[in-house]
Amino acid sequence: MLRFRTKASAFTKLSRVRIPINCTSGYFSDSATRVGASARHGEHHDAHTFTTATRSFEYVYCLPDKVIPVIAGAGSNNTAEGLSLMRHAEKVGATAALVVTPYYNKPTQAGLKAHFLAAADCGMDIIIYNIPGRSAVDMSVETMGELAAHKHIIGVKDATGDLSRVPKQRLTCGEDFVQLSGEDATALGFNAHGGIGCISVTANMAPALCAQMQEATLAGDYATALKITDKLMPLHLATFQEPGLVSAKYGLSKLGLCTQEVRSPLVGLSDTAKSAMDAALRHAGLIT
Repeated sequence: MLRFRTKASAFTKLSRVRIPINCTSGYFSDSATRVGASARHGEHHDAHTFTTATRSFEYVYCLPDKVIPVIAGAGSNNTAEGLSLMRHAEKVGATAALVVTPYYNKPTQAGLKAHFLAAADCGMDIIIYNIPGRSAVDMSVETMGELAAHKHIIGVKDATGDLSRVPKQRLTCGEDFVQLSGEDATALGFNAHGGIGCISVTANMAPALCAQMQEATLAGDYATALKITDKLMPLHLATFQEPGLVSAKYGLSKLGLCTQEVRSPLVGLSDTAKSAMDAALRHAGLIT
């Protein structure tokens, strides 16, 4: 999520992410929806190396009482480039890779299978990132079921917004296939249908609340989960009123964790969006 003008600035600022990491069960480095889409090739390597460089790194990879997995954003619409990113992520110690469906060139289902099988054959565990609204291609439940037979394709970040996908994918991929929501606003319902978590944008700003909501659903306490969702929903909605990365960086800036700086073609939030974010942050109890 954090991206700054210089590598040193970025890495210094990352030392302030202690609280969010304490509340999470995994860290995603350089995810496509966040900074990955505007990162230069070498910067993907820098981000992966920094977040997984050593298991003694105190802030991002390993806390004194908790070691968490690092999932590296390693997707591309160029299969060869994606494989290069995966190999580097594995080399520096990432736990798994988040691989987005190839964007813009709109491969067929056969093309999707070829792309993901090539990635899986690298020997690193993969979470498929299915986000048709951004990639312009939707992986079918049948294709996902075929890919799930590969031992290194272990789950999906599902950002289709279709909650019926969860039980459908349980049928084609098996009950052990890890299904994670890629949409904060429907995360509660996603888990009710059989999901087990969320790769969240809102959690950058409200890690404790998001974690508590997830824990409540997994314990079957949907009444508590609903109360927390009521508290978070304005923030979910405000965050995606304009591009989620821009909104999240604005929210983090209000919490003193980073600047509002984003890269072109993204620009800062409009005044209307800032007002909505401020109100949502207050509603969640994150600012006064």
